[in-house]
Amino acid sequence: MINEALREIRRGTAEIIDEARLETLLKNYFEKGETYTVKAGFDPTAPDLHLGHTVLLQKLSVFQKYGGRIQFLIGDFTAQIGDPTGKSETRKKLLPAQVQENAQSYKDQVFKILDPEKTTVVFNADWLNALGSAGILELTTTFNVARMLERDDFDKRHKAGIAISISEFLYPLLQGYDSVHLQSDIEIGGTDQKFNLLMGRHLQRVYETGKEQAVLMMPILEGLDGVQKMSKSLGNYIAVADAPNDMYGKILSISDALMWRYYELLSAKSLNEIDELKTGVENGSLHPKKVKEALAVEITARFHSHESAEAAREEFERVHAQSEMPSEMDEFSLTGPIWVAKALVDCGLSPSTSQSRREIKQGSVKIDQNKLSDEQLQLEAGEYVLQVGKRKFARLKVTQ
Repeated sequence: MINEALREIRRGTAEIIDEARLETLLKNYFEKGETYTVKAGFDPTAPDLHLGHTVLLQKLSVFQKYGGRIQFLIGDFTAQIGDPTGKSETRKKLLPAQVQENAQSYKDQVFKILDPEKTTVVFNADWLNALGSAGILELTTTFNVARMLERDDFDKRHKAGIAISISEFLYPLLQGYDSVHLQSDIEIGGTDQKFNLLMGRHLQRVYETGKEQAVLMMPILEGLDGVQKMSKSLGNYIAVADAPNDMYGKILSISDALMWRYYELLSAKSLNEIDELKTGVENGSLHPKKVKEALAVEITARFHSHESAEAAREEFERVHAQSEMPSEMDEFSLTGPIWVAKALVDCGLSPSTSQSRREIKQGSVKIDQNKLSDEQLQLEAGEYVLQVGKRKFARLKVTQ
């Protein structure tokens, strides 16, 4: 059982530091029934999660299968500083009310993956506020500026003459102190968090907690384009809050090669089950589209329901395989005549008129299922079904 647990825990990981401690924790669980704690911190800087965020949640759910008790840490105190990781400038601070609103949204979403009975939600303001100025001053003595500047993003900004605030130096120290307070056995995070994760080990030694947490790092999930990391700002993301039809369709749009990456990092299927699917695709007994459909149903069902996922699959098949229109679509009313490029923007099908024109030139726009080629078209009074690409539809009524 230990070997099976280790295989699933190692699955998709970028790096594990102190794997010997991880093995000891698993051994004690299987032989003595001793549980252990796994910490993961989330700054509630935005209200919605996307599938890139859930890579960590999936790994936490694996730990729950093998004796781990999750410390789901919401950084309501540290969010007011802002983690500068990967940023070229100081992050804007969030107001306390924003932090609380976003934190509640996180809690509503994460238990679609995690077992609430094996999860403790904690807020680091509970102990960092109590630490006080004397405690924070003591904390600053545990690390020096030269070591802090070894962090890649700090080093680059320092050499470029870009300002680094003292509060940003405090961020990794405070994240590390979270591990001291929580007595964490393991901490997991993304590869971009390595410096901060190691700080937890360092401070557990300094404060003589009697343990040093193991560290597990997960890779950054690629977005729908298969190149850039999944990001809302890049528009290549799948939101946890996406409607079932949208979520299902977006997953089906990924490449066959990226599909296996998503299976590894997001699916609850075991490695053996995924290996069987790969073998089936390689020997021709399984079509890649069917395997991708199964992934889309699994993930959509996780955040909605199996019934919703199956309905999304049927709707996708009806609309795309049979070239029919969706049974439901958003409806809009505009005063005409109106330029078609602007109509696409007003109906939420395109972010700008320049993008609308590009999509028309690329042949991606249809009106009443007929491909549009005239980017200067003026829509007169009447009713139209506008379509951009394969998934975006809107019903438009133009009045005089």
